[in-house]
Amino acid sequence: MLDGNHSIKIIVSDLKGIIILTGLYVKTLLNGDVMMHSQKIISQLPVILVLGFFSLLTSISGSSTNLALPKISEDLKISNGQSTWIIQIGLIVATITFVLFGHLGDMISKNFVFSNGGKVFIVGSLLTGISINFPMIMFGRVIQAIGVAMIMANSLGIVSQYFPDETRGEALSIISMFISVGAISGPAIGGIILSVSSWRWIYLFNVPLGIIIIFFSRKLLPTPKVPLEQMTTILKRFNWLGQFIFSIGLTLFFLSGVYFQNGLNSLVTGIIFLVVGSVIALLAFYQDQKFHESLIAPELVKNWDYLLSIFILFLAMLVNAMSNILLPFYLQSYGQISPFISGLLLMEQSLTMLLITPIAGYITDHWDRANLSIIGLMILLISQIGYAMYPRTMNMVLIIIPIVINGIGLGLFLPPNNTITMSSVDDSLSGVAGSINSFARTLGVTIGISMASILLFVQLPKVQNITPKLGMSFLHAFDRVFYVAVAISAFSLIMVVWRKLRGKRI
Repeated sequence: MLDGNHSIKIIVSDLKGIIILTGLYVKTLLNGDVMMHSQKIISQLPVILVLGFFSLLTSISGSSTNLALPKISEDLKISNGQSTWIIQIGLIVATITFVLFGHLGDMISKNFVFSNGGKVFIVGSLLTGISINFPMIMFGRVIQAIGVAMIMANSLGIVSQYFPDETRGEALSIISMFISVGAISGPAIGGIILSVSSWRWIYLFNVPLGIIIIFFSRKLLPTPKVPLEQMTTILKRFNWLGQFIFSIGLTLFFLSGVYFQNGLNSLVTGIIFLVVGSVIALLAFYQDQKFHESLIAPELVKNWDYLLSIFILFLAMLVNAMSNILLPFYLQSYGQISPFISGLLLMEQSLTMLLITPIAGYITDHWDRANLSIIGLMILLISQIGYAMYPRTMNMVLIIIPIVINGIGLGLFLPPNNTITMSSVDDSLSGVAGSINSFARTLGVTIGISMASILLFVQLPKVQNITPKLGMSFLHAFDRVFYVAVAISAFSLIMVVWRKLRGKRI
């Protein structure tokens, strides 16, 4: 068993190293050619800040909600099972509306949809924070999720709109930094709020901050006025039937994960929901392509560079989600490490990405993007091998290394892949193209969580809770899940190498 003080010393030492490296990178930015390049970014810094701060708010809100569930259950007098739907409903609503709002951004204005998404997010946060019962908090979360979808669906499109290809990689990486900061600070901020005040302030603090961001964004991110008559005409042309069918299919698809996580007793029900939901979603796609004004433009469907980049992103996020859901079982349930130390350990991936992402963004704009994405996936593959070789006893060094390597791999992969994705489509389609990118990312995370849970517990029949008494039976099951992650990572690497070989430098 690990000594707590020794564990903290190792983690703190590692975090100091990351902070020092970050300082060296910032110093480098202030010198030479990097500074000249950064001046192009600085000229559009207001746009990045508006996009970044809203991404930060939505990321903090999402990452801190989990901590609030026990308090919400107690305050609203609902079961813990019911409280999990506060998470699920937000995930489902945001995912099924990504493409809709991306398409709307292309038809009207990306700035218009993004800015109004911020207002909707604020209203949803307010309703969630003042909720007095379960239906009201669910309604508030739906409104909040719609706002998140409007923001995320158009963020990448706005970057493509304001930044030329030679600076797009670094711009995207800076926004990713804001998201990483939100993921890192969300649990900490949520914990502080819960320790000194009500869970309601996890949502209510979005209101004043959001209003401040919107106030400054009025000049930084000009939003055109859209006459009601024009809006009505555009909305009438929407493929609402296709969106409705897609929403049903994806909802059933997501519900399958709830049944899968209940164990073997609900396995058949989960499979039925999964198959039926997938079929309905595919039917919605077929119907959309036959519609006279499809939500997903036929040009995107025929764009193999774009589709391949989206698919590779989906696989990478799926693999990353598998480790995110399984490591707490290994650290806390099996290794008996405290939640505090476990949280510090898991935080190292986000901190590493916070350092690596801007560096990768700069390299993306100055080197072969396909090569950088290949290197990123190679490192991600190595991290999954490291997880599969986790020790029987809690060896802090051997635990930390794969987590940091994972952060390096993902940090090197995302900026070039996102840039390749957005550079492969026409600017007129960047809204829906960016929204599909966000959709693939979220879908990968969702499927990764469900897949990892299923693969682990199907090997441990009748096991309700992971404990150290399971011993090698747990470790063998844990290792086998990561063998699957290794296989998926290897397949992703093959796909990205094939992308490199099939075309010219992207």
